[in-house]
Amino acid sequence: MSFNQLGLSDALLKAVVKQGYKTPSPIQSKSIPLILEGKDLLASAQTGTGKTAGFTLPLLQILSEGQSLRKRPIRALILTPTRELAAQVYNNVNSYSEFLDLRSTVIFGGVNQRPQVATIKNGVDILIATPGRLIDLQNQGFLSLANIQILVLDEADRMLDMGFLRDIKKIISFMPKQRQNLLFSATFSKEIKKLASEFLHNPMTIEVARENSTVDVIQQKVYRVAKAKKTGLIIKLISEGNWKQVLVFNRTKHGANRLCKKMISAGISASAIHGNKSQGARTKALHGFKNGTVRVLVATDIAARGLDIPLLPHVINFELPNISEDYVHRIGRTGRAGASGEALSLVCGEERGYLRDIEKLIGLKLPTSIVEGFEPDPNAPSKPVKKQQRQSRHSKARKTGEGKNTSEQSHKSRRSKRHRNRYRN
Repeated sequence: MSFNQLGLSDALLKAVVKQGYKTPSPIQSKSIPLILEGKDLLASAQTGTGKTAGFTLPLLQILSEGQSLRKRPIRALILTPTRELAAQVYNNVNSYSEFLDLRSTVIFGGVNQRPQVATIKNGVDILIATPGRLIDLQNQGFLSLANIQILVLDEADRMLDMGFLRDIKKIISFMPKQRQNLLFSATFSKEIKKLASEFLHNPMTIEVARENSTVDVIQQKVYRVAKAKKTGLIIKLISEGNWKQVLVFNRTKHGANRLCKKMISAGISASAIHGNKSQGARTKALHGFKNGTVRVLVATDIAARGLDIPLLPHVINFELPNISEDYVHRIGRTGRAGASGEALSLVCGEERGYLRDIEKLIGLKLPTSIVEGFEPDPNAPSKPVKKQQRQSRHSKARKTGEGKNTSEQSHKSRRSKRHRNRYRN
């Protein structure tokens, strides 16, 4: 099948060709015709399979064929869990709408809201947003969702992981009941199915690839190592391999900062990206990583979704995630768009339980090796971490505060109201 057979307009086909795309991915070929028919959609696909174009292209076509209103009220909302993903979706919307008379903008926290408000006042057809900043501007009267025709929840499972369920329901209450709803997710968890049942109307369901499967082109490997020797091992692998672009995942913000400093001390250019970093710092770090001035980007799971780095060759789990599904999202940053990639995991004794759960989830026994001089600690706990000790998705989101929506926090904040509004997620 070609893009010409999906029912897209000449303007969109022209934009697709300009982006270098030749044939639609499975999720695109299945979702685009259904969305163009006006169906509600519940779609699941692996990361890196073209989900964004799968909903963006038909959304643009529907809006371009609809009645153009003079003041350009917001007619489509794309809701994302993180700032990075919001920015990436906005870039895609801009690229695909190049030959259409449509306006779009993106809003998220961590930056001054005034330029965002000014753009909205000038009129936009499509709004890409994170939940916190959207609710803030709605509450301040700077935007209205009364004319929404299409709602997209992108990476919906991640939004639930990060504790945004209440905000999603609040945002939906601002909209007219008659609208088209599109829910895209990497997995079909029970929580996602429950959410879908609450606001999707007779949805069509699409599932591309087995749930929670990992991309075939990703080469996965485990290094068993003592916890205290992990830093030395990762520096050795990156230095001796002369790797130029490595995304490293750490479970905590402070751990990411510490590892970043040790990388720099070893002569490896590195930056950290996590929820405590300002939006400016996060943007600068990601830009340096993409242009090659930063070899290593050390991230928490907030970066597991939404980072679109073409041909990223290496992902390293410095620490395995507490939640097995997050492993799939992490390594999905490599092996995108058909390119090959390598995903390595450094596993100490107390993480063996996490490893077993991951292998059970993906249906694979991961190859394991030991590097001389970096052997596992023979005195490490022989028993894996008990399941009841592991954090649930929601407790994890609450404890880390990653992407947490401050509308659920106490109003008794040490920061001023002005500061809260400026740096809203």
